[in-house]
Amino acid sequence: MSYLTGITFAFIALLCWGFGDFFIQRTTRLVGTWKALFYIAILGSVVLFPFIYSELPTLTVDNFLLLSLLAIIVIFSALFDFEALRQGKIAIIEPIIGLELPITVGLSIALVNEQLDLRQGLLIFLVFIGILLAITAHRPNFRQAKMVLEKGAILAGVGAVGLALTNFMVGISSQQTSPLLTIWFAHTTVALVCLIYLLVKKQFHSMIGDFRKHPWTILAQSVLDNAAWIAFAYATSIIPISIATTISESYITVTVLLGLFVSKEKLKKYQIFGAFLAIGSLIVLSAISQ
Repeated sequence: MSYLTGITFAFIALLCWGFGDFFIQRTTRLVGTWKALFYIAILGSVVLFPFIYSELPTLTVDNFLLLSLLAIIVIFSALFDFEALRQGKIAIIEPIIGLELPITVGLSIALVNEQLDLRQGLLIFLVFIGILLAITAHRPNFRQAKMVLEKGAILAGVGAVGLALTNFMVGISSQQTSPLLTIWFAHTTVALVCLIYLLVKKQFHSMIGDFRKHPWTILAQSVLDNAAWIAFAYATSIIPISIATTISESYITVTVLLGLFVSKEKLKKYQIFGAFLAIGSLIVLSAISQ
């Protein structure tokens, strides 16, 4: 496949994640974090199985261990990410999750020997400044020992680290096996873990009722999130992981705008400035990284 094809897949991931996170937030608030995650994972597991079952006998022990590590990281990061979206304002949570970009780039530099120039370093610094402004619930007073953070901000920060590891591991796994097998294995494992949790908590019986009440919201988040990860996996199998991540990371712009203009979320002026500073820096970083 051509380099342009990889760029195209990254842009598909951008759009799907932008709208997908908007519907994920709605789904988590309607049915809870574990159920929302289960709906996404089970759809990916069932739909992708016919395309990957012939690859299963060819899996080596090393590939199995690599995919298992990815699945563990996915569970960890998704739970923090989803819970942050459930608790917080999407226009605040998304720029924090944007931290996954510099972390992923850092992993690429350290482990894959990709280069970061001065312009990219400066833009990453601006992202941090924007995030600092966006996540503070009150006007910063640096005389105080600490600042009051928006709900979900800390969860989003932890989730960002997990998502960065996920991005990197999806790229490596897609290169070592295949994009579809990578996503299927991760989502199948997530579905099994969520199923066990829901059964233990005696919440599984309500899954059908929840789906009947909110079918389109649940379907939207599940289809869009699966499509985003599949597109991202294909992108990282064709172009460098850091480039695929910088392009797809601009999905934050779509999600934040949805939060501001559709959900009518209320933010202070300096928070809006911080969010758009982070978003703008991510967009420029994405552009120059191409």
